[in-house]
Order: sequence, then C-alpha cells, then structure tokens
Amino acid sequence: MNSTQAALQFELDQQSFWKCLSLFDWVWGFVVLLGTGYAYATYALLMDAYEKGILVSAGVSLVALGWHWKEIRGLSLAVFVLSIFGISRYVNGLADADVDFFLKYLVSSQSAIMWMSALYVLATVTYFIALFSRSEFTGKVACAMTWSATAMGLVGLMVRWRESYLIGLDVGHIPVSNLYEVFILFSIITALLYLFYERRYQTRMLGGFVLLVISAAVAFLLWYAFDRNAADIQPLVPALKSYWMKIHVPANFIGYGAFALAAMVGTAFLIRAKAEQKGSNGIAMTLPELDILDDLMYKSIALGFAFFTLATILGALWAAEAWGGYWSWDPKETWALIVWLNYAAWLHMRLTKGWRGTPMATWAIVGLFVTLFAFLGVNMFLSGLHSYGEL
Repeated sequence: MNSTQAALQFELDQQSFWKCLSLFDWVWGFVVLLGTGYAYATYALLMDAYEKGILVSAGVSLVALGWHWKEIRGLSLAVFVLSIFGISRYVNGLADADVDFFLKYLVSSQSAIMWMSALYVLATVTYFIALFSRSEFTGKVACAMTWSATAMGLVGLMVRWRESYLIGLDVGHIPVSNLYEVFILFSIITALLYLFYERRYQTRMLGGFVLLVISAAVAFLLWYAFDRNAADIQPLVPALKSYWMKIHVPANFIGYGAFALAAMVGTAFLIRAKAEQKGSNGIAMTLPELDILDDLMYKSIALGFAFFTLATILGALWAAEAWGGYWSWDPKETWALIVWLNYAAWLHMRLTKGWRGTPMATWAIVGLFVTLFAFLGVNMFLSGLHSYGEL
C-alpha cells in the first residue's frame, strides 16, 4: 500500500468511526464535557495554567476513552457517584468517619480501599477457579470483581483527596505522594491495563496471573497501613509541593503497571510453552496461544516504556525545579535509568533482531524484579534526595 492509499484508508476509517458513534456516545461526550466545563468555571481561579491544562485534557481524554472502551463509562459513573456521596457525608469534618454508617463501612477513603483490597484478592482466587474449572461464568464473576475493586480503589483515592483538605488547606494534596497511595495507584492502573487487554483479546484465562501481582501489592499495602500507620494523611514535604507530581507520578505508574502486566503474561507464556513441548493437553493449554501472549507482552512493554520515558523526562524537569539540576545520580534516578535501559534493550532486540518467545518472556520476568527494586528496593536500602519515600 503506497502513501496515497494509506491516507485514503485512514480517511475512510475515520469516517466509519464517526458514523458508528451512537446517541449514547454523543450523550456521554456531552455529559463529560459539561462536567469539565462546570469544574473549570467553578475552580479556575484556584488553578494555575498547568492544572487547567490537566483538567481540560483529562475531560477530552475521558470522552475519547469512553467512545473506544465502553466499559470505562460505567466505571467513571460509579466512581463519580460514590465519590460525591462519600465527600458529601463529611458534614462536621473527619470525625464523621467514625460515626457515619456509610463512611465507616463503605465510602471513607480507608473503607473504600479495604473493599478494593478484599475484592482484588477474591478476584485473583476466582480467576484461577475459572482457569482450572474452565468456567466462563466464573470468569465473568472474576471480571466483575476486578471492575468493582478498581472502582472502590478510585473512590478511595478521590475521597482521600478531599479528606486531606479537611485536615487543612495547607495539608491538602493529590493522593500520589507516598508509598501507601502509589501502591493503590499501581493496583488500579495494572488492573485497568489488564481489563483493557482482556476485552481486546477476548480471554479471561490470564486474569489469575495478572491479579497475582496486584494481590501482592495489596498484601504490602495492608502491612504498610497497619504496621506503619501509613494510611494517615501527612503534609507534603517541600520537594513534593509541585504541579510536576500530578503528572510525573501517574505517568511513572502506568509504566510500572504495564511492566508488571508484561511479566505476568511472560509467566503464562513460559507455562504454555512448556506444556506444548511436553505435548500436554492439560490446564496450561487453555491459556491463550503463544503468538497472542507474545504480542500482548510486546505491547505492554512498549506502552510501559513510552510512559516511563515520559515520566523520566518529567522527573528531570521536576528535579531542576526542586534541586537545581536535571540529573544528580541520586539512587532513585540511577535505578530509573537502569529500568529504562533494560526495557530499551528488550524492545531493541525484538524490533531489530527479531527476538521472540521464551528468552523474551524470561527477560520480561527478570525486568519486573529490576523494576521492583527501583520502585521499592531503593526506598528500603538506599538513601538520597528521594529519602522522603523511605519505608
């Protein structure tokens, strides 16, 4: 296909896309943009130019996402309704969380996050039951649990955002500032990435593998909350009082979530490949075919690499503002570079050398441990400019 034909095909695809939009699609877009406009009109005076840009781009992105991924609409509406309900229950301040039934058991930040944790663990077990029983219905139940857990996690973050401002205007901040909050974010992003690919490839057989890493994050989250009282909202240290945090951290964790997804898909790849070598006809053969797993692994790493690259650039800009230099070879920065080089090499070997299969799956799994050390190990064993993130 030459360039003229390609351009014509693209134009036809675009025309087809617009024609396929239903009345509900347009209603969805109108409602989201109306809400975005209301938020802008109400809070524009309290926002700087960057925050205004984030608000507008988030609204437009949500419209497009809802058009291409219908399930995200239900999630967005559920999160909106439950978050508004939770915020509205705080009439007399944070003390209401101990006396109001709905806050205590459902929609305070800690209650919602406990629901998220329980549902993710239950979804993990249910996905594996679906795998071993080859039950489509059980797989649907596991999928519904994952969506519900994701909704409750997002509600927990939204309400926690409001709770931080109830403590004091000088304390209020977006809830992505410490390990407790970012582990919640990691769980949500990893789940959403998996749910997207579950729909894309029309298979639920990978759910148990991917939810395992989320359940591990939940286990750490619960230990961190109960052993270290990490769920308590603390004021930001000076270095974190920056608009860069609002975009650097989410971009970083889209990368982490995608890398985790790739590693768990790589695990499934190795199990299926070994079963094929042995000529087995057992449970492993119900996993997606190796070509599908290989493609999903590649797409996950490519997506993660793109966002991790963006996050690294944003982090350098943030460092220049906070510490006066773009790069200081701080342990966190050094290990971020190691992670970037690792996945850059993975993509290079696949795209230029045609490497596929078992070596790349193994590499993706090893890459997760490299990423885990950069994410958590540095905070545990090393110190530096990022010492506010220590355990």
